[in-house]
Amino acid sequence: MKNLKALGLFVLAALASLAAAVYAANWVAQRGSIDAGKVVVAATDIPLGSKIVPTMLSTVDWPRGSIPAGAFNDMQQLQDRVVKVGVLRGEAVLEGKLAPEGTKGGLAAVIAPGKRAMTVRVNDVVGVAGFALPGNYVDVVVNAQQEQNGKTEESRQISKTVLENVLVLAVAQEASRDETKPKVVSAVTLELSPEDAEKLDLARSVGNLSLVLRNQIDKEPITTAGITKNQLFGTAEPAPAPAPAKVAAPARPVQRARPVAQQAPSSTCVEVIQGGSRTLNCF
Repeated sequence: MKNLKALGLFVLAALASLAAAVYAANWVAQRGSIDAGKVVVAATDIPLGSKIVPTMLSTVDWPRGSIPAGAFNDMQQLQDRVVKVGVLRGEAVLEGKLAPEGTKGGLAAVIAPGKRAMTVRVNDVVGVAGFALPGNYVDVVVNAQQEQNGKTEESRQISKTVLENVLVLAVAQEASRDETKPKVVSAVTLELSPEDAEKLDLARSVGNLSLVLRNQIDKEPITTAGITKNQLFGTAEPAPAPAPAKVAAPARPVQRARPVAQQAPSSTCVEVIQGGSRTLNCF
C-alpha cells in the first residue's frame, strides 16, 4: 500500500514537471518569434550639451512595431553628436534630442535657432531665492526712474515688466535641468531673441532687475502699464506745471505805398535868332 502511494506521488511529480517544461518551451518559442530590432540607448545619464562618446551608449532589442521615430540602430551614427536635452540611462537616443550635426558641445548647443544667451547678475532675492532653475520660465521686471517729456516735470519711479516667458538656460555654470533643489547663485543665463537682448541690456543699465518665476505651462502674455510710487500708495499724481502763456506780438500797421507824383515830361527848347529878333521854340 505504501509503495502504491509513493508511486502515485512520483507519477504526479513527473506530470507536473512535464507540464512546466512544456509551458517554458512555449514561452521561449513565443519570445523567439517576436520581431525585434536593435536600438541605441544611453548606457549612462548624458547631461545636456554633452558630446556623445561610445562609452555612453549601448544597444538593446526593441520590438519593431514600437521602435520610436528618430531612433538609431548603430552607435557609429551618434559619434561626436551633441545632446540638447538630458538623456537618462536606458532611454533611447532620438534625433529630436540631438543638436544639428557639426554642433560643438557646451551651452551653445542648447540655444534655439534665432535665439541668444545673455547673463544677468542676480542675488538671492532677484533670483527668486534660487528657485529659478534651468528649464524654468521667468518674467523680468525693472525698477527705474522714468523721465518725463517736459522740462518742468520731475522724473518718477516706476516698476514695469519688460520681458515675459523667458527661458532660463543656466544658473552660474550649471545647465542641467534634472535638478529641482534651489540654488542661490550670482548669475543667471537667459535665452532671448536679439530684440529682447537689447531690452534687457538697456533695462539693467537704467535700473534694478528682478526675476519673477512663472508656471511652466502658462504661456499667456500679459501687458501691464507698470506701477508708480504714487499709484502704489494711492496718492494723486502731481499735476504738471502749467506752460507759460504765449503773448501775442502787437500787429504792425500796414504801410501803404505812397502814390508817386507824376512829373511833367521834360521839353527841349531851341533859341532861334533871325535878323534882330530872338525866338525860343520849345518842343
